[in-house]
Amino acid sequence: MIDTFAVLDRPPTPAEHRRLAEAVGWTTAFDWDTTPASLAGSLAGVVALAGNHVVGMGRLVGDGVKYFYVQDLAVLPAYQGAGIGTALLRRLLDHVASTAPSTAFVGLFATDEAVPLYERSGFTRGDMTGMFRLVRPTVGPTEG
Repeated sequence: MIDTFAVLDRPPTPAEHRRLAEAVGWTTAFDWDTTPASLAGSLAGVVALAGNHVVGMGRLVGDGVKYFYVQDLAVLPAYQGAGIGTALLRRLLDHVASTAPSTAFVGLFATDEAVPLYERSGFTRGDMTGMFRLVRPTVGPTEG
C-alpha cells in the first residue's frame, strides 16, 4: 500500500502505457504499434507517481467540446485501493469542467471490477446501453 503519490498532467509514454495495461490484464486490448499515435491524439492525460515510478494512468479522448471519454484508466494492482484511481479520474473530470464550454457528456467503458470507482464518482448506466464495434481498415494491415 502507498501513503503518498503525485498526479501529473501528462499522458503516459507508450512504454508506461503498455506496462500498466499489461499489469492489469489488458495484454491483447491494444495494437501496440499504433499506441504512440493514439496517445498523441489524447485530449488530456494523467499519470500517478509513487516516488519516481508511474503506477497509474488515465486519459481523455473525444471532441474536446461536448463529448469526452475516459480511456485507459489503470492502476498497478499493488497500488489499487489507495485512492489513486479516484484521484486520476477526478483530475480528468476537472479538465473537462475547466475546458468544456457547456455541460459535457463524459462516457467510458468499465471492467466489472472498476464499476464501483465510477459509480462513486457519479457515473450511471442511465437509460443507455454501451455498445461498440471493431472496424477493420480498408488499407494496410488488417491484423490486430
